[in-house]
Amino acid sequence: MAGPWTFTLLCGLLATTLIQATLSPTAVLVLGPKVIKEKLTQELKDHNATSILQQLPLLGTIREQPAGDIPVLGSVVNTILKYVIWLKVTTANILQLQVKPSANDKELLVKIPLDMVAGFNTPLVKTIVEFHMETEAQAIVRMDTSASGPTRLVLSDCATSDESLRVQLLHKFSFLVNTLAKEVMNLLVPALPNLVKNQLCPVIKASFNGMYADLLQLVKAVPISLSTDRLEFDLLSPAIKGDTIQLYLGAKLLDSQGKVTKWFNNSAASLAVPSLDNAPFSFIVSQDVVKAAMAAMLPPEEFIVLLDSVLPEIARRLKSSIGLINEKAADKLGSTQIVKILTQDTPEFFMDQGHARVAQLIVLEVFASSEALRPLFTLGIEASSEAQFYTKGDELILNLNNISSDRIQLMNSGIGWFQAQIRRCLAQSVPNTLIQPQVECKLRSGVPVSVVKALGFKAAESSLTKDGLVLTPASLWKPSSTVSQ
Repeated sequence: MAGPWTFTLLCGLLATTLIQATLSPTAVLVLGPKVIKEKLTQELKDHNATSILQQLPLLGTIREQPAGDIPVLGSVVNTILKYVIWLKVTTANILQLQVKPSANDKELLVKIPLDMVAGFNTPLVKTIVEFHMETEAQAIVRMDTSASGPTRLVLSDCATSDESLRVQLLHKFSFLVNTLAKEVMNLLVPALPNLVKNQLCPVIKASFNGMYADLLQLVKAVPISLSTDRLEFDLLSPAIKGDTIQLYLGAKLLDSQGKVTKWFNNSAASLAVPSLDNAPFSFIVSQDVVKAAMAAMLPPEEFIVLLDSVLPEIARRLKSSIGLINEKAADKLGSTQIVKILTQDTPEFFMDQGHARVAQLIVLEVFASSEALRPLFTLGIEASSEAQFYTKGDELILNLNNISSDRIQLMNSGIGWFQAQIRRCLAQSVPNTLIQPQVECKLRSGVPVSVVKALGFKAAESSLTKDGLVLTPASLWKPSSTVSQ
């Protein structure tokens, strides 16, 4: 019978499983085959993969190949190699990599075509005898959950494909030299796969580890600046879906002192990941992170405006209208009459497929002069605006169009009740004339998204889904096709 500790452990595991099944990452970075190929190609260059190919010990490996239990065969090999002074790879290229989904949907198959020219010197001819060698290294990228640490992506099962191995003589010589060359090539056919596995596969594995480390660093290295606050991302877990690598991210919002003010490690709402549609990458950020980021850029504030100086026509109409209600109050309105505007709380951000709106409560107080301690009246305005995201280079910019006053309420009045059209005139003129420029000034600089340039792109484009904001490259991308030496 299971004891109480066993029952407690099972309950804990079940609870963890249910939480993981219902919670979703707050951001996802999806890397398509083009980015994976480009990043891995660059790492192979950095690890001098072609130099490794050029240094393959072809002659030594052939000499050390076992002849089995057939002494005659060993004697034949020694006789052949007696006429070979040296044998080495003269040029090597790694052609364009291929990244495809494997038979297991949670794994990637990486193919690395190798193109080499090798040659040997023999006393039978004055020139170098050259032959062309083609083969293909293949490896599997999978998730490693066996380690005690977090789940990570690893490259394993690196080997060559037998079907891809081809060795052929580049130039014809005499019958004797051609025969010798054919025998040397026959000896290379079984030797080359082992050489690639033992010499190049460790380099391929190290290159992938370097690429993966760079991607993790890319995600969290540069925070996204939001006015005085900043947004940072951390890896929750990686995944492989089809031919893409997906990095599931958590996020946190920090203030100017570096103190975390909000965590976004998980979202109760599922974050749908749209198809790449041949885009090299996409960066999807959930609604709650976007809303918090916009709120950080548009904090509550208060500012005062001399109405007669900034909006003289509105000041004149206001004085005339108040005169119809309370002449004494109208007489007090001088050149220093002021309007105090307070944006209450943080703005509410509403997103849907392709559309977004921002709503905020605005309190508008009108004072007869700059010396007055009490307002003549106070209006509460429920304002909203259409929100449009666009990009400029690698910066994401939010634009708010035409602030509209959806509801207007007279909160208090020291001059008596006055007509609704006066309230509406103030509520519609003041926000668009005074608040709109303030908001545009704050949002004009945009939000730099470092992942765009870090992945090798100059610009991005944005779109809205019902779940969040999606960033993809804005221009065509040309990956380097080969690693050559």
